[in-house]
Amino acid sequence: MSFRTTILTLYPEMFPGHLGHSLAGKALGRGQWSIEPVQIRDFAEDRHRTVDDTPAGGGAGMVLKPDILAKAIDQVSGHDNRPRLLMSPRGRPLTQKRVRELAAGEGVVIVCGRFEGVDQRVIEARQLEEVSVGDYILSGGEPAALTLLDAVVRILPGVMGNDLSGTHESFEDGLLEYPHYTRPQVFEGREIPSVLTSGNHAEIDKWRRQQALKLTRERRPDLLQSGQD
Repeated sequence: MSFRTTILTLYPEMFPGHLGHSLAGKALGRGQWSIEPVQIRDFAEDRHRTVDDTPAGGGAGMVLKPDILAKAIDQVSGHDNRPRLLMSPRGRPLTQKRVRELAAGEGVVIVCGRFEGVDQRVIEARQLEEVSVGDYILSGGEPAALTLLDAVVRILPGVMGNDLSGTHESFEDGLLEYPHYTRPQVFEGREIPSVLTSGNHAEIDKWRRQQALKLTRERRPDLLQSGQD
């Protein structure tokens, strides 16, 4: 079954972007996943194809209109059970756990916001799941949607050459990934840790676990704390 993605956006030309290349691009060509960018303006009813209006209560910027966006959502996903995601800096942080949940499904519908955001009423009425890819502001939801899709597509069955690649990575077990090395044995006076060339797989696994813990304590102690909650 192909993983089916529909993107509601004001800039459909931004897709598939980098996902049209490398392993994701090859998988797209093989039909292992699909992407359909849909222009939100196509659902506007006036001759100017207006999709936004000033925020109620005043303030800077513009807000995407609920009636136009609801019509677009209903058109592309009115008869399926795919999760409806809204890329938003106020959403729940995207985690590898959520990525795996999405990858296990039949696909996603992603709404890419612009301007000041989306009318709250359509978020509630169409049960949009707000998702954030980090504590920073982007120019719109499109780069965030590409990031989310990158994380999901790469772990779809058969996309990566080695399926184990998707399980031995940062965040898969709540830790950052251990350091990697390859030949030459010595690079600018720095040697590969001897344990990695010892052939003792139990000791290698132990070393990798210790290094992952060390890096996580130094760089992301919050991950260790969340694992205890």
